[in-house]
Amino acid sequence: MAKLVVFGGTGYAGSRIGAEALRRGHEVVGVARNPGAVPEGVEAVQGSLHDEDFVARVAKDADVIVVATPARALDGEKLIDAVPALSRIAREQGVRLSFVGGASSLLVAEGGPRLFDTPEFPDEYKEEAGNHAEVLSLLREQPADLDWFYVSPAAEFGAWIPGERRGEYRVGGDILVTDENGKSHIGGDDYAIAYVDEIEDPKHRRVRFTVAY
Repeated sequence: MAKLVVFGGTGYAGSRIGAEALRRGHEVVGVARNPGAVPEGVEAVQGSLHDEDFVARVAKDADVIVVATPARALDGEKLIDAVPALSRIAREQGVRLSFVGGASSLLVAEGGPRLFDTPEFPDEYKEEAGNHAEVLSLLREQPADLDWFYVSPAAEFGAWIPGERRGEYRVGGDILVTDENGKSHIGGDDYAIAYVDEIEDPKHRRVRFTVAY
């Protein structure tokens, strides 16, 4: 049994990862600004990943930190601002650090371009996309003793298209995964299955990977 600390434990991805881990018998601590909405069975804690002392306390005895918060600025601080401290704490405590990433930094084909560099990518999502890409770049610069992974979902992923639980997914690397019709999508429950599978059976260390149908 592993102990997970999920930052963003009430969000679309974070709540599903927590619920999936609980379903498999793991211990889950859900951290949120309003922790009352964490899934049943999750230990609810109020706090911020930008509070270094808090992160160090809540990560004590944890096996995996799951960061499932937006990358854009919230209350004046971006996700990337927390990465150096998260990395240091994870290294010091021997905790695996993981991120619910974005799809937009994936390449649409071998050699590029990235999804958010294509002409059809919506302008209103570019800030979040760019911020997530910066987080991934910074992770890749961290010392070799930091054990991390970053999971990019398919292009279509979110509360507006939750889908139905299939219990299946395909894995890719830095290139967008599409189905036979050219569609890139995955439901929240199946993304969570893939995420917890990686926690239980690590196959991607210090890399980004993507999952889709």
